[in-house]
Amino acid sequence: MDLSSFVGILLGGIAAGMVLFVVSVGLSVTMGLMGFVNLAHGGFAMIGGYAIVLSMTHWGLPFPAALAFGFVAVALLAVVLERTLYARLYRATELDQVLFTIGLIYVMIATVTLGVGPETQTVVLPQWLRGQTDLGFMSYRSYSLALIVAGTALMLALWLGFERTRIGAQIRAAVDNRRMAQSMGVDVARLFTLTFALGSGLAAVGGGLGAEILGLDPQYPFRYLAYFLIVVAVGGMGRVSGVFFAALLIGVLDFVLKIYFPKGGTMFIYALTLILLLARPHGLFGKKGA
Repeated sequence: MDLSSFVGILLGGIAAGMVLFVVSVGLSVTMGLMGFVNLAHGGFAMIGGYAIVLSMTHWGLPFPAALAFGFVAVALLAVVLERTLYARLYRATELDQVLFTIGLIYVMIATVTLGVGPETQTVVLPQWLRGQTDLGFMSYRSYSLALIVAGTALMLALWLGFERTRIGAQIRAAVDNRRMAQSMGVDVARLFTLTFALGSGLAAVGGGLGAEILGLDPQYPFRYLAYFLIVVAVGGMGRVSGVFFAALLIGVLDFVLKIYFPKGGTMFIYALTLILLLARPHGLFGKKGA
């Protein structure tokens, strides 16, 4: 394998990992903070992807504006659902939460199928994201490079937000010890709503950014649910940097295995995750007791 082929495969895996990160980081934080088994997280990514693609197709919104629209629309939807439905099950058993969120996925799938149709949606990228970019020793897809830059910038912004701001400190405190945070005057219910909206909004952006790579159709929430959960499990709940590196690891592994072992590559990832979690139940980057 020559250098260009190796770098091309590596960049392709990193770009796919960035999409996984943008979708999964919200799930990691909300599960770590709320302790809620939200298997419907991929459904918010799907709805956001549809909102982004359809707003570009029918309203003529430019790609960046469509991403912003998808984020805001899904974040507002998340606030409504969190206050009216999710909040009622915070003290419920994990089985009840799983059944509820699986049912919510079916509702989302049926709504999208009836409203838009079962066909796969295609995103029309702006001209400046099409084609190839010259890297000096090779050319590579401009959109994949843009995903890498955007994902890295988002990781840094989220890390700074969680590590260097007051609300970030409150979220980290609530993730580590919710009761202690409440006793110190932290409004955990308000944090639940804010982080759920943020996480769902980020999932929406990930759904739109990944539509060109992962595809976008009504079965999206179930097709990629296992990947999102693996990234969270490996990265550690509530750990932005952990989810980032876990997403890159899974993205590169999946990309390479689909090229060289197209029939059994996914099984290898599942087996590797199982072995890893047996050795480190809190993930590669999670804290013990997190």
